[in-house]
Amino acid sequence: MLRGLYTAASGMNHELNRQDAIANNLANVNTAGFKKDDMIGAAFHEELYYALDRGSVQPIG
Repeated sequence: MLRGLYTAASGMNHELNRQDAIANNLANVNTAGFKKDDMIGAAFHEELYYALDRGSVQPIG
């Protein structure tokens, strides 16, 4: 039961952050030099594998 509530709250928090990013992008659409905010909607390990395949992540050490 608690796990379901945590999952629902986590999803709502992600949607709230996504709406904030969209609102920020719309508010600053005419600002010179503004870079849009992006939201990542996938699991961390999926994004990590994708970034490693693109070569945009460099190992440290």
